[in-house]
Amino acid sequence: MPIGTVGAVLAALCAIVAGIAIMRGAAGLVGGAVGLWIPSAMLSSTASFANQWLPLVIAGASLVAMLIIGAIGRGVLGAGAPAREAARTARAQALADAPETVTAPRGTVAPSTGSQPALAG
Repeated sequence: MPIGTVGAVLAALCAIVAGIAIMRGAAGLVGGAVGLWIPSAMLSSTASFANQWLPLVIAGASLVAMLIIGAIGRGVLGAGAPAREAARTARAQALADAPETVTAPRGTVAPSTGSQPALAG
């Protein structure tokens, strides 16, 4: 397998991780994924010495596409945040207002069944 193709595949995987990390809001993971994307894209550029530019184009396009998709996904997920926060507050308030349940203390001695264990005798 040509090293340029391997570099393009690795760059695309790093771009996918970066896009998912952007959606989740994990800035450190985005930095790490893009930091690994750079040497992978450089590996894909080695195919250009054989006049094959497709691996380098795929590496660059994958990062651009995943950064855009990640940003759009983050916006969509962020749009529902106020409703989720209101529901979370309502659940916490309902738990705080609920009456406390009283449990009866349990005995520490196990009841006897009247039979002997199999290895006892």
